[in-house]
Amino acid sequence: MSHSIYVFDAYGTLFDVHAAVRRHSAEVGPDAQFFSELWRAKQLEYSWMLSLMGRYRDFWALTENALDYCLERFPAVDRAIRPKLLDAYWSCDCYPEVPELFKQLKQRNAKLAILSNGNPKMLNAAIANAGIGDSLDEVLSVDEVKIYKTAPAVYELVTTRFRAFPEAISFQSSNRWDVAGAAAFGFRTVWINRTGMPEEYHDIKPAAVLPSLTGLLNL
Repeated sequence: MSHSIYVFDAYGTLFDVHAAVRRHSAEVGPDAQFFSELWRAKQLEYSWMLSLMGRYRDFWALTENALDYCLERFPAVDRAIRPKLLDAYWSCDCYPEVPELFKQLKQRNAKLAILSNGNPKMLNAAIANAGIGDSLDEVLSVDEVKIYKTAPAVYELVTTRFRAFPEAISFQSSNRWDVAGAAAFGFRTVWINRTGMPEEYHDIKPAAVLPSLTGLLNL
């Protein structure tokens, strides 16, 4: 095994960010897919905007703000669904291959960590819901540095915590922009391209592209 430290993005990589809306899609209505995609897009947009301004609000606040925008954008969706959607976000579904992958990596004596925009309470809830806490050596949140990915200070949390050089880290994310940021920092990066999206950062390529986390064991 070429790497002994594996770091994973959380939302979109380990946990399905669209699970919350999917659970209540009948109540959201025919625009459920677009609603969910916009919720995610605005959540990330707010994180980048704040980082560029040198400001910070935790990721749960951004999640709430993004949902409120979506409810305004889709006035046909009953605002009474808001608490249901937020509650569902605390327990986003884990992708099915994750528990077994973590088990096999631990059998190889790998160190496993999460590095996420999510705040600690969000991450702890999702991890508990997925039942993967025993496999994790570290859960790292941008809350420690008060700036969002793709700021180098976020990726430096990993090298500081493990006392390792960047090239010793294998970093996995479903978010291509996150992969670009981690690669620029010096990590070996693996893009988990679950939805077959086209390449967009041709000058900062990942070491590998996989359709799910399953193939990670063979790299």
